[in-house]
Formats: sequence, C-alpha cells, structure tokens
Amino acid sequence: MLLVVDVGNTNTVLGLYDGERLLHDWRIRTVVDHTVDEYGMLIYNLYKSSKIGASRKVSAIIISCVVPPMLNILEPLCERYFHIKPLIVGPGIKTGMPIYYDNPKEVGADRIVNAVAAYEKYRRDLIIVDFGTATTFDYVSPRGEYMGGCIAPGIMIASEALFERAAKLPRVEFSKPRSVIAKDTVSSMQAGIMYGYAGLVDGIVGRMKAEAGGEPKVVATGGLARIVAPETKTIEIVDEMLTLEGLRIIYQRNR
Repeated sequence: MLLVVDVGNTNTVLGLYDGERLLHDWRIRTVVDHTVDEYGMLIYNLYKSSKIGASRKVSAIIISCVVPPMLNILEPLCERYFHIKPLIVGPGIKTGMPIYYDNPKEVGADRIVNAVAAYEKYRRDLIIVDFGTATTFDYVSPRGEYMGGCIAPGIMIASEALFERAAKLPRVEFSKPRSVIAKDTVSSMQAGIMYGYAGLVDGIVGRMKAEAGGEPKVVATGGLARIVAPETKTIEIVDEMLTLEGLRIIYQRNR
C-alpha cells in the first residue's frame, strides 16, 4: 500500500492507497515543534488503528511539504516506524508537467501536485483554487503546462487578523449567514468573510480567464472549499482529495 502525506502550514493530510483506490484518509495539525517520536506514534497509531493497517503493510511513502522543518521530522519518522525511505516532491522529481515559472523551485509542491491531479483527471485547461492557509489560484494550459497563478491570504488568516485587530469584534464561526444585509455583529462578520471571499474568488478567476483566454474549468480543493464554492459563480467542481490523488499519480510516475 502507498501512504501519501500532504504537509500544509496548518494541517497535514494523509491518505492510504491500494493501487488507484483511496482506502482511508486522516487530517492532523501541523506542529513543527513535535519530535520525531511524537509524530511517529501519532501517524503509526492512526494507521494501525484502522482495519486496513491491522492486516496490511505500507510499502511506499510520498510526501509533499510546504513547511521545510517538517521534513526533518517526517523523513526519519518514515525510516524509523515504517522502514521506508520516502519520496519527496521537489526539484528533480518527475511530474509529467512542464512548469513555466520564472524559478520553478519557488512553486509550492502542493500547487504542482494539484495541477498534476486536475489535468490527469480532466485533460483540458484549468484553474485550480485551493482553500488552505493561503488561497492559491493556478492555471494549467490546454496542453497540460503549469503556467503560474496567484496567492491570496487564506480565509482563516484574514479572519484571525480581523478578530485580533478590531477590539470590539468577537471571534465568530465561519459559516453562511442568513442575509448579506445582516442585523447583528456576528452575522455581519460572517457575511463579510463569506461573501468577501466568494467575491475574491470570482474576481480573480474572472481576470485569469480573461488573461488566459478560453473557458478553463474551475476546480476547487482544500478544507473550506465545500463551504465557499456554493456562494461563488465560477467554481464548477469541488474535489477535496485532489492533492492526495496528485501524490499518488506522481509516485506512479517515479516508480
């Protein structure tokens, strides 16, 4: 079985594959000051506690990581607990996708992984919106070339800044309000965050379409994608497992 690991700034998502079939997935917090053994026991126990882990062994591991210090934890973890040297997504790895970025080493591994998965699935021009710690927008050409994109502050980052810098505003749950013309402070904040980000998505996607030409399919992923996507006019598909699928594909291309 293949264990895929996507390390983001806020959360780390793990998936267990048998061939092309995703058997199980987990989401844990990314904590850079955990030790190898703390993370090792957490991940190993999650795997072992599943019905799958009790009977079958992990034979390969691939990692995408945008938090460099985490690799100092995960690489020895894989060797100590799984006896496997992991494949790390980075320069020199085969993605099967040309990267037209001024410095390809600067592109976050998760952005390339998403692009690979989306193009493999849809085989056409695409805009991929990833709602993570940052909200990223990436364009893939009709020929399957990664052309670049843009990065905006993530929903939770922007919300935290609002809570911290506005003394009289309370911390609120991120959810859809009843109305955009809200009648109380909590609903007013929820409306501003929700519809502000829906407008941000539609605005950036519209500009990317105009610049790229054509009508690329718009695919969203990330933990908050299912909440925001219905409030936008441009997102067509939500695929929460896009990054895990991209890791599986890249592993197959590097076997």
